[in-house]
Amino acid sequence: MGVPQIVAVGTAVPANCLRQQDIKLFVAALFRDNLHNLDRLLPVFENSLITARHLAMPLEWYGQPHTFAEANSLYQQAALELAEQAASQAIERAGVALADIGMIIFVSSTGIATPTIDAQLMQNLGLSCHTARLPVWGLGCAGGVAGIARAAQLACSLQGGVVLLVAVELCSLTFQCGDYSKANLVGTSLFADGAAAAVIAVDGGGPSVIDSVSRLFPDTKDIMGWDVVEGGLKVRFSRDIPSIVRRYLPELAGRLCDRHGIRLAEVEHYVVHPGGAKVLEAYADSLSLPQARLAFAYQALKSYGNMSSASVLFVLEKFLAAVKPSGQYGMMLALGPGFSAEQVLFRW
Repeated sequence: MGVPQIVAVGTAVPANCLRQQDIKLFVAALFRDNLHNLDRLLPVFENSLITARHLAMPLEWYGQPHTFAEANSLYQQAALELAEQAASQAIERAGVALADIGMIIFVSSTGIATPTIDAQLMQNLGLSCHTARLPVWGLGCAGGVAGIARAAQLACSLQGGVVLLVAVELCSLTFQCGDYSKANLVGTSLFADGAAAAVIAVDGGGPSVIDSVSRLFPDTKDIMGWDVVEGGLKVRFSRDIPSIVRRYLPELAGRLCDRHGIRLAEVEHYVVHPGGAKVLEAYADSLSLPQARLAFAYQALKSYGNMSSASVLFVLEKFLAAVKPSGQYGMMLALGPGFSAEQVLFRW
């Protein structure tokens, strides 16, 4: 049986590109009269190491309350547009025929639609009406790595068929105007919007997906996720995430390597979800890596912020553009609601 490979990656972002400093000033004005010690908290914008982010709507839109129905309608429109852009780019870069795409895996956690976005996407792309669809919702930031893992597994069952993975997140549309919590303030310093797609095929050329592991940590559902409120999806995440990375990641990464008889030190490449500056620092500390080994994640964070499931595919795109194949091992890593971890071992 052949080896599933990541043939190509494509990305897309909304047209509204905003400087981090402008977002900070806007948020400071919104929170000024309602959050104690605001000035002490505002440095989170500089500490994020983000310089720019792309948002689905102009900045002024976020200063007014919106219903869940309104925000979700905008999600459906923007998600389809960005998904089509990213998928078309990935398909063109891969050089695969549309008729050979046997499955779409659609990953998202920032809006809902039934039928799911991939139903219209496959029609817009011109795919066969027999293309299998697998929408995946609720994995949050872990969704990109989980998507690669599931796509690789399913590509092996398609007898030469191609899997198209699409991850789309419109994180900004979940912003709750009127929620003056510290968690919401921190969220405004990190989250952004974007889409990414990857083409995965058996022996298609590109990094070979060797194995994958999922890990759910019991009794941790309050670490990260959504609370459903009248206005829509309200962000929930804990300051404990970096400490969880430091505690568990060496064991998780080592176990995946052990399954294939290699040492963790033999892993040369790291393609990790840039959840934030502190999370990247925890990755480096726990795996005893110089921060330069996570350079592509830092670049993606700086230019785009945290786009949830799509972000790691932006990192992968940068990695593939800069690193030539040399047969060395690599690892993809991401954390998400559950609380959970997703890992992929690859070779490139």
